[in-house]
Amino acid sequence: MELYEELVARGLIAQVTNEELIRDMIDNGKAVFYIGFDCTADSLTAGHFMALTLMKRLQMAGNKPIALIGGGTTMIGDPSGRTDMRKMLTREDINHNAECFKRQMERFIEFGPGKAQMVNNADWLLNLNYVELLREVGACCSVNNMLRAECYKNRMERGLSFFEFNYMIMQSYDFYYLFQHYGCNMQFGGDDQWSNMLGGTELIRKKLGEDAHAMTITLLTDSNGNKMGKTAGNAVWLDANKTSPYDFYQYWRNVGDADVLKCLRMLTFLPLEQIDQMAKWEGSELNKAKEILAFELTSMVHGEEEAKKAEEASKALFAGQGSDENMPQYHLGEEDFRDGTADILTLLVSCGLTKTRSEARQSVLQGGVSANGEKITDIKFGYQKDSFPAEGVVLKKGKKSYCKLLL
Repeated sequence: MELYEELVARGLIAQVTNEELIRDMIDNGKAVFYIGFDCTADSLTAGHFMALTLMKRLQMAGNKPIALIGGGTTMIGDPSGRTDMRKMLTREDINHNAECFKRQMERFIEFGPGKAQMVNNADWLLNLNYVELLREVGACCSVNNMLRAECYKNRMERGLSFFEFNYMIMQSYDFYYLFQHYGCNMQFGGDDQWSNMLGGTELIRKKLGEDAHAMTITLLTDSNGNKMGKTAGNAVWLDANKTSPYDFYQYWRNVGDADVLKCLRMLTFLPLEQIDQMAKWEGSELNKAKEILAFELTSMVHGEEEAKKAEEASKALFAGQGSDENMPQYHLGEEDFRDGTADILTLLVSCGLTKTRSEARQSVLQGGVSANGEKITDIKFGYQKDSFPAEGVVLKKGKKSYCKLLL
């Protein structure tokens, strides 16, 4: 199976501008492509897996990736998928976030001469003269077309600032600049980026002529994580200090039955034949598929050793096997004991299973909390410091959240 055909079979491709030419370029290692990453946080998320694994697949086939760090565009913020304006970050915040991104990307992509490149659009966007930009780019951009774009239509009623309206122009200029200075002939992005990305393709065509082949491909699932890699409104981070390897493993271990095969196809490097066999699995067998997904992705991000630890801890909790020594732990301090007693609400908040005492109270009253296997329904329940179990206490909230408490 050729690479482009495999990308389609894995459910990755949503829209393309010229399928015949794109297929030839990708299958024959002729694509020099870029994917952009705006630096809105100090860590990539699980939602970036789509982009990171795609870059790796294409590089393995001889194509050359360009990881575009959005040091410039982050100063404006993409209105796509937003109902309000993004928080404006300082130049220092953006630079710090960009450095964090670089370290994480190097786990997936091989950088170096003749290999992948990493560039920052702050290097050209921040030096632009506004009048020159209007003359260079503005004359090629149709306001009517921009207003028809979904990313803007969804914001018109709530209000769209002129500040954000410039994002499409900036993104279009990125492709134009990379085409001219880096030989970049292809761009990938999330499906919600289609309008923004077409702006770049159209700019190249108008400025450089019809023979300037610049291809655009969007992925079926948003590469920025709007549809993948978020849980309970929070991002699942690739940084172990923000999402532990265990919690990362547990997130993927607990994906819905309807999503596990899709995630295996899109995000892992397992052969499609192997995944197709899993499609025949039913009932409890699907748990095995989830374990495979969780192990593969945790290994990719945190290494095989951490993945094995997370797997062992998961077995201890869900299957009664293995050891619980690898589950998240919290060591109680003096601040957790009031008059020698640590109450259940304090414990739930301190170890991070709930964010507030109000949320902890609700979880207890609803019967969703247990300690060492015993359901706790009394909000006044607690442990005295001088009789706290030496082996610790496994605190559980709901079916998926655990923490081992230790003195």
